[in-house]
Amino acid sequence: VQLVESGGGSVQAGGSLRLSCAASGFPFSTAAMNWRRQRPGKLLEWVAAIDSSGDTTSYADSVKGRFTISRDNTKNTLYLQLNSLKIEDTAMYYCDLGGLRGQGTQVTVS
Repeated sequence: VQLVESGGGSVQAGGSLRLSCAASGFPFSTAAMNWRRQRPGKLLEWVAAIDSSGDTTSYADSVKGRFTISRDNTKNTLYLQLNSLKIEDTAMYYCDLGGLRGQGTQVTVS
């Protein structure tokens, strides 16, 4: 299993980013996926989830209405669109398959 996150960066409050997670080594199209994040000095927290087809999504209250999780099963890729970013969204973001995660991608909001 390999999960490779990308798309992070530094952005001003109110800005947007699109994170990607390239997945390989498992049948991506049959797997529910999650995004999690770890803010400075905080524990890892769940951000969003999507079912295998992409039809059903769910979000943490802290990001609901601002973040959108999606997937492209033809490209084995998971996405997280981050809009209306806040300083408190600063974190390392990880895609997650049942507890398996990649190296993460850093999002810094100032």
